[in-house]
Amino acid sequence: MKVGIPKEIKNNENRVGMTPSGVAELVRHGHTVVVQCGAGEGSGFPDADYVAAGAEMLPSIEDVYREADMIVKVKEPISPEYALIRKGQVVFTYFHFACDRPLTDAMLRSGATCIAYETVEQPNHSLPLLIPMSEVAGRMAVQNGAYYLQKTKGGKGKLMAGVPGVKPAKVLVLGGGTVGEAAARIAAGMGADVTITDISLPRLKQLDAEMPANVHTLYSSEHNIRRELRDVDVVIGSVLIPGDAAPKLVTRDMLKLMEPGTVLVDVAIDQGGCFETSHPTTHSSPVYEVDGIVHYAVANIPGAVPNTSTTALTNATLRYAVALADKGWRKACLEDSALCRGVNIVDGKCCFEPVAKVWDLPYFPLEL
Repeated sequence: MKVGIPKEIKNNENRVGMTPSGVAELVRHGHTVVVQCGAGEGSGFPDADYVAAGAEMLPSIEDVYREADMIVKVKEPISPEYALIRKGQVVFTYFHFACDRPLTDAMLRSGATCIAYETVEQPNHSLPLLIPMSEVAGRMAVQNGAYYLQKTKGGKGKLMAGVPGVKPAKVLVLGGGTVGEAAARIAAGMGADVTITDISLPRLKQLDAEMPANVHTLYSSEHNIRRELRDVDVVIGSVLIPGDAAPKLVTRDMLKLMEPGTVLVDVAIDQGGCFETSHPTTHSSPVYEVDGIVHYAVANIPGAVPNTSTTALTNATLRYAVALADKGWRKACLEDSALCRGVNIVDGKCCFEPVAKVWDLPYFPLEL
C-alpha cells in the first residue's frame, strides 16, 4: 500500500501524522510511504530523517493526497483538503464528526473510508488512540490555567501553589477520565487545592485511593458543580462521550456564580465543548472573556508541544496503521474489533451511530 503523510495546515498545528521511526516500520513491512516536504519540521523531524527512514518526499499536499491509498494525519481535514480526498481512499486521523457538520458532509460526499482515532475502542472501553493526546492535553490544561490566572493575562492574580500563609488556588476538574486524571495530578503537584468530579462511583473510589492528599473527589451533579463554582479559580472541562458531543456542564447562567478572572479551560472543545459559552480558539488567539470569565478553548492543545505529542501519537497509532496497510481496512477491521469501532464513514454512508444521531443521518451498521 502507498501511505501518505501530509503537512498539517490547521492553525498553529505543528504535529505530523507519523515520526520517521514509524515510517521506517511501514517500509519494513513492504509499503511505500510518501511524505510532504517539510511535514515534520514543526515537530523537530527534518526531511532528511524521513528520507533515511525510506520515505519518498513530495513537494505539495496535493501530490501526497493524489499518490496515497491511505492518508495518516493528526487533525481532521479542513476545507482546503476536502476536494483532495477521493473515493475509496482511507483517511486515518482524529475527526470529531459530532461537532462538525460541514466536515461530516464533505467526507460523506468524498466516498472515502474515514477511520477516527478517537472512536477506536478496546473491549474494556479504553480509547488507545485518544489516551496519549488526552494525557498531554490534561497536563497542558493546568499549565495554561495557571498562566491565564495571572492578573496580567486577565485572571484573578493568584498563584496556583500559594505561599506560606496564603491559600493555594482552587481547581475544579470536571471528568475523571484520562484528561481529568492527568490534570488533577499536575494541579496537585503544583500545590493547588483540587476537586475532581465524575458520575462513576467506582472511578471516584479509584481516584480517591490513588490521588495525592490535596485532591478531593466529588460526585458530578448540577447542584454540586454550582456549589463548587462559587469560590473556584480554575475549571478544567474534560468530560468525554466517545464520538458524541460533550454535555454542557457549565451553562451561561452559571458564569455569574464565579468571580471575575476565573479561568475556564475547555479540553472537550474538539467534541463541541462542555461549557455552554465555549467556542473553539487557536494557539495564536487562545482566550476570550464572557461576563468577566476567561475562556481557553484551543482545539488542538497538544499541538503546542509537537515533538512530545507526535512521538506519543505514533507510538499508539503505528500498530493500527501497519495493520490497515498490511491487510486493507476491511480485513483489518474484521480481525480487530477496536479498529472496527473507529470506522465512521464508508463510501458515503455513516457507520458510527452517535454521529448519525447527532446529525440525523441514516445509520448503516458496518457489518451491512
